[in-house]
Amino acid sequence: MKKIVILISGRGSNMQAVVEACVNQKWPAQIAAVISNKTDASGLEYAASKGIQTAVVVSKEFSQREAFDAALQQKIDEFSPDIVVLAGFMRILTPAFVKHYAGRMLNIHPSLLPSFVGLATHRQALDAGVKLHGATVHFVTAELDHGPIVAQAAVPVHNDDTENSLAQRVLEQEHIIYPRAVRQFVEGKISIVGNIVRFND
Repeated sequence: MKKIVILISGRGSNMQAVVEACVNQKWPAQIAAVISNKTDASGLEYAASKGIQTAVVVSKEFSQREAFDAALQQKIDEFSPDIVVLAGFMRILTPAFVKHYAGRMLNIHPSLLPSFVGLATHRQALDAGVKLHGATVHFVTAELDHGPIVAQAAVPVHNDDTENSLAQRVLEQEHIIYPRAVRQFVEGKISIVGNIVRFND
């Protein structure tokens, strides 16, 4: 039975998608905890309502990123996770933290990486005039929004799209591919060869 720890900063809609898939699809895993860096993250209420342990490590209480990451790592490791899932966790993580969870920390980014890293990805896509946009599940590395790609989903960009309309269609795909990728990990179907993710039968 694999243990999953999910990190959130807000409502955690991807967290909810992972939790529901884990339960409904009867994964060989349990959501050990949902941890936030903000006390008012509404996703904490959802997790608690599902009987999942929650915790908060308030990022604003730390003057240095390294100190926050050390405290967060300590809290995460209390739950002995096999995988750490970033679900709208709005922090840039330090190299030491990333190294500690190397090969067992996933993130979902709202673009077709390696295009449009960082924030405001939907605005970046619209400004670039791309015809396809989407989302990417990837392993976390020290380089922001890089790392071996596990899954991607593309959506068409319409002429009348706004950031909000495009974001909504991308989010719908995120809720499909992220749980699927996490399940593949917990079922041992993923391996990393160099910088490439391979899928095991």
